[in-house]
Amino acid sequence: MQLWFDGILIIILAMLFDRYVGDPSNKYHPLRWMGNLLQAIDNRLTKRKSYRAVLLGFLSYLLVFIVFGGVAILITGSIRHFLGDQIPFDIAGVHITAGEILWIVVSAYLVKITFALFAFRRFCKPIEEDLRKGDLDAAADKTQMMVNRKMRGMDLPHITSSCCETISENLVDSAVSPLLYYGLFGLPGAVMFRCANLMDAMWGRLNEKYKDIGHFPARWDDVLGFVPSRLSPLFIGFAAWLMRFRSGRSAVKAAMKEHRKTPSPNSGWPMTATAAAMGISFEKEGVYVMGEGPLPSIDDIAGCYRLIELTAVVFMIILVFPLSALLGIHIQVIFEDALIRLFGVF
Repeated sequence: MQLWFDGILIIILAMLFDRYVGDPSNKYHPLRWMGNLLQAIDNRLTKRKSYRAVLLGFLSYLLVFIVFGGVAILITGSIRHFLGDQIPFDIAGVHITAGEILWIVVSAYLVKITFALFAFRRFCKPIEEDLRKGDLDAAADKTQMMVNRKMRGMDLPHITSSCCETISENLVDSAVSPLLYYGLFGLPGAVMFRCANLMDAMWGRLNEKYKDIGHFPARWDDVLGFVPSRLSPLFIGFAAWLMRFRSGRSAVKAAMKEHRKTPSPNSGWPMTATAAAMGISFEKEGVYVMGEGPLPSIDDIAGCYRLIELTAVVFMIILVFPLSALLGIHIQVIFEDALIRLFGVF
């Protein structure tokens, strides 16, 4: 098959893996291993309040990216170079090999590990069930695993708001950004973003311990999320129109007007667009209120994750497919060839 078509197949298969297979168990998840490496580095750092600490944060990011990105590319590159021509056959007149199919499948699963779209419904369905039974404490405890605020004692509308806020905010970090950087740079691009985002989650805190050491990953995560976050309202509005939401047209306008309400420079864009598209409001008590409608109902939780899922799929079809065919898959192959040659030297 043509390389451009392989790139499209990889992203389709990655999305199917996310929907029907999901993530490996936490014990075997590469992001867990990445977190363990970061924790090991963190435990050995002593000087944290200097320009040297900022440099160490940058070097830590490079180390994590090189290790995990290198392993991923070495795996896919080895399959393509050593098995790519094995067992050729034709399907409907299209020439393909078993090695190429294996390369596509493994690449797709590695790309899937860098994003998580359909996990939102897996997390939120038990919360919906608890809320319908009136068990606010159980719903609050499950929501607590997704948010950074104290949930116990909140009423139902603020629990549902917390769920919808988290779903919409993570559209960019969990789906749009890794998909965009896969489209631009192939598997290395998706890993590049995921490393920055994980390091920001672990080290990007404004306290004495992480202010300097986490400076680079936090800022780099903001830079990588700048374009995806600002593109997201366009696709949220379009997905809302496809779902026949009455307020879908106001998504971009609301995002332009209210995106500064969140502390993060990027998260306000998808959140305000989602609230406007659904005709509801989000409230984090003492921090922000966005949107003009009522706080979300229980049914709005499902409406929210379906809107976000459709947004990501539309984004994939309209933008990621052509980018991957023109750029991403070719850059991935360049990285694979370079790494195989490098190891061939030794």
